[in-house]
Amino acid sequence: MDFEFSEKVQGLRTRVKAFMDAHVHPNEATYIEQMANATDRWQPVPIVEKLKKTAKAEGLWNLFLAHSKKGFGLSNLEYAPLSEIMGRTQWASEVFNCSAPDTGNMETLELYGTEEQKKQWMLPLLEGEIRSAFCMTEPSVASSDATNIETSIVRDGDEYVINGRKWWSSGAGDPRCAVFIVMGKSDPTNMDKYRQQSMILVPRGTPGMTIHRMLPVFGYDDAPHGHAEISFENVRVPATNILLGEGRGFEIAQGRLGPGRIHHCMRTIGLMERALEMMCTRSLARSPFGKPLADQGVTIERIANSRIMIDQGRLLVLHAAWKMDTVGNKAAKREIAEIKVSIPNMACQIMDWAIQMHGGGGVTSDFGLARMYATARTMRIVDGPDEVHRHQLGRLELAKYKPARPNVAAE
Repeated sequence: MDFEFSEKVQGLRTRVKAFMDAHVHPNEATYIEQMANATDRWQPVPIVEKLKKTAKAEGLWNLFLAHSKKGFGLSNLEYAPLSEIMGRTQWASEVFNCSAPDTGNMETLELYGTEEQKKQWMLPLLEGEIRSAFCMTEPSVASSDATNIETSIVRDGDEYVINGRKWWSSGAGDPRCAVFIVMGKSDPTNMDKYRQQSMILVPRGTPGMTIHRMLPVFGYDDAPHGHAEISFENVRVPATNILLGEGRGFEIAQGRLGPGRIHHCMRTIGLMERALEMMCTRSLARSPFGKPLADQGVTIERIANSRIMIDQGRLLVLHAAWKMDTVGNKAAKREIAEIKVSIPNMACQIMDWAIQMHGGGGVTSDFGLARMYATARTMRIVDGPDEVHRHQLGRLELAKYKPARPNVAAE
């Protein structure tokens, strides 16, 4: 394992950091002001749209698309440090066209879409002309196990008919969201429970599809992105909208969620660095008991532990990225599960300490730490809860010690 960044990646790191320092960080207050004064919070934020044009003009666009000629062709390991830099500001990834769920949806179309599907949906996504949503989670079942989903996808001649209810459909609130990738069951009686599901493309505005509400996250509406609860009532789409083929939905989900999970963790490392930076700055500036908070033993200990956790987390993420690049997403499932559990938990602890350092101000919107904590805490559920990933890790570990089954073939 060699984690030394290539000359190409070092150059991109320098360029992305320079862009963040010149354009994103100086406009964080502008973003907050524009969101606060917007007459419609579900419209694109002007400063983000302006910076997108700048990033695109500077060639800092679609950095995420691994091993593709349509992007930079970066591996997961090469993309990790860039995603970390973007992650320091929660809305910055969109500026580079590297934000969820579009990244996962573009990768899904790249890997599993037909040429016509790519032309119709992936190319406009790559250009930033449209946005997209991913509809997998359902309110009535434990969707952490995708085999539980109940939405039906039934073939009827040259069409598929979709019925069901989804929620936490991220990206659906954006008026530019033009296509929804929907997962449902096309063959619920199949003896192989992993071949019952399919994924299908549903254009926005298709009759029978209704967005009922945008779900709040710890009181935040996450506008203009948002997470929707959506019903599908006899929604008809062409049979050509199926992805990869009937019964391939679980396979697609596994291929999609691996990169999605690691991208979340990459960005969260950047957010953790930002929280530690704020913790240090605040501790040096405040002297509530006659001396700076930075001189308090508990403060020094928390700062030290934060640095240890961030560096541990970064190495875990880089290791997972390297495994994904060298042996594939499926073979790297242990490493992906490890970071999916550890990184959000580390982030919650670091942000909790940073909030404590800011006192009453930490729980307001003045410093952004409350929003950062809400994001980190939600990450412990997004793309599978901690318990599911720990269960998988525990089973993989136990498998090393189980005795081999006796060979009964000769009997």
